[in-house]
Amino acid sequence: MLLQIDLQAEEPIYTQIMHQIIEGIAKKELKPGDDLPSVRSLASDIGINFHTVNKAYQLLKQEGYILIHRQKGVVIHPDGVEKATEAFYEELRRKVRPLIAESISRSVSKTEWEKICATIYEEIEPEEEQ
Repeated sequence: MLLQIDLQAEEPIYTQIMHQIIEGIAKKELKPGDDLPSVRSLASDIGINFHTVNKAYQLLKQEGYILIHRQKGVVIHPDGVEKATEAFYEELRRKVRPLIAESISRSVSKTEWEKICATIYEEIEPEEEQ
């Protein structure tokens, strides 16, 4: 998986890193136990401060996406990502609410909102193996 970081984007670089790793897991491009580059290696490859990568990795670790071992390095959590809990759903509602409010303010219909969500979901969700 290749990260594509936009150094000019409004979204912080550490957030871009997190989002792309999470999307890689969702798309099954990154599987449980897969190695990720070390903090210093990824920072060097992207050309950013290693503290930025460290912040992304620490947040991903807190959220259960990765494990960080001193000797083994950084890996996608071998047990996979924890299933959604009620706390996750509450956080999801909190994050989506302002987007829905902004969409309504801009006259985006419920049907259009649902279509956008469905399209993005289909882009990310891996196809089932036959």
